[in-house]
Amino acid sequence: MTDDTFERLARAYGDTVFRVAYHALGNRMDAEDVVQGVLLKLYRADKPFAGDDHAKHWLLRVTVNDCRKLLRSPWRGHTLPLEDFDGPVTPPEDHSDVLSAVMALPPKYRMCVYLYYYEECSVREVAQALHAKESTVQTWLQRARQLLKRALDKEKEETRDV
Repeated sequence: MTDDTFERLARAYGDTVFRVAYHALGNRMDAEDVVQGVLLKLYRADKPFAGDDHAKHWLLRVTVNDCRKLLRSPWRGHTLPLEDFDGPVTPPEDHSDVLSAVMALPPKYRMCVYLYYYEECSVREVAQALHAKESTVQTWLQRARQLLKRALDKEKEETRDV
């Protein structure tokens, strides 16, 4: 891979890689570590990509895999974060309740919703990134929507009662 190609891809998809990692891990420091590892893997990648879409999907898959490895790490439970959780990256002001509800979902649903709605990946692309069947991703999306609806309805009722 040439330096120009690497720089172009890193600039184009670096923020996406960070957002996916941060969303999966909930910690800025861990997300930055994953981004560095993913970009290093991109720089060392020997095979050429068929296009920018192929490179994006490769980066998403590597990011998800590296996040999973970090979450399974035995050291993760024995370390303290270096900084406190400082909230979601660039939270939309008018949809903060929705983002909070998404962040409260179980990890498999949260990643599925994030990739599908926030990164605008197709069901096929989400399935490839998460190493799941397309029908499984569709089921996860359906269940996540149900959980989000319940959570948002409950929050709406609580604010009405106050």
